[in-house]
Amino acid sequence: MSNRSIVSTENAPAAIGTYSQAVKVGNTVYLSGQIPLNPTTMEMVDDSFEAETHQVFKNLSAVMEAAGGSINHIVKLNIFLTDLSHFATVNEIMAQYFEQPYPARAAIGVAQLPKGARIEADGVASV
Repeated sequence: MSNRSIVSTENAPAAIGTYSQAVKVGNTVYLSGQIPLNPTTMEMVDDSFEAETHQVFKNLSAVMEAAGGSINHIVKLNIFLTDLSHFATVNEIMAQYFEQPYPARAAIGVAQLPKGARIEADGVASV
């Protein structure tokens, strides 16, 4: 896989397991899941669900910038929520980070996320 490169930035949380922040193959970027970790302190942002959501999108933005693009290059976004009642809030906050046309998206209810996060997002981008 000679056209595969690892995307890494100090502006997003360091990987806390056996994964990379993102992997770029050709023009496609595969983003690992981002939870609301502050990249400087590596502590969870848990002031509110809204604060968690903003941090997730900031983290995705930072990784996309390191990959040579922006958050708007994401073509498929997966959002994992421990409480689907937050769906409308996610939509409101997402509109502050993404421009139309929006990416294809899934919002999935899950029982638990790493470090007690209430939201996680990953995706695939084209740059």
